[in-house]
Amino acid sequence: MGRVNRDEVDALRAVLAPTGWPERARVFARALRTSTRARGGLLLVGTPAEEPWHLAAHLDDESRLSGITELTPILVRWDAPEDAPPHLRVGLERLERARRGETLFVVTPDTAPSPLLERVSGARRVGATILALTQGDPELDGLAHETLTVQPGTASPVSFTMAQHLVSAAAGDRGAHPRRGVRARLAHLLDVVSGPSAG
Repeated sequence: MGRVNRDEVDALRAVLAPTGWPERARVFARALRTSTRARGGLLLVGTPAEEPWHLAAHLDDESRLSGITELTPILVRWDAPEDAPPHLRVGLERLERARRGETLFVVTPDTAPSPLLERVSGARRVGATILALTQGDPELDGLAHETLTVQPGTASPVSFTMAQHLVSAAAGDRGAHPRRGVRARLAHLLDVVSGPSAG
């Protein structure tokens, strides 16, 4: 996430502080950050109609800027084209190989379809951590270890997209890893100002 976006998120947190949403996002992000034990163990999946591309990009940025490699997501896709780059053609079968120490992060504004619920259930049985960001899905919520629910319509002070921004920013929050986070962000800022160093 770039510096301008970081400032925007900080301002958003300040405005939303009375609603409790920034703290809810921090708690959820802490679970996201600590449940995955190795790079390649964070599996991010949506539904056939809504793949979480935007969140995947933000988590990838946060991973790079904070130095927390476990935050680099693998985007699991429903119908990936065979000619897509390797990192963009990871299919649902990857969920069937989930194991203890990995995290399955399900992001869906709609009810999760049965094929996804079956794979989530299987991943939970073998010890993977299940996290869910939803707009209310009793079956999926029942399988998840941690759920963050955004009430649809005007019932929530944040939108589903805004909640994803809050979670991704909190996941790479420098407060959690101050030495790595500050150094990584300073190096990034220097790269932006003067260009990357030769070494």
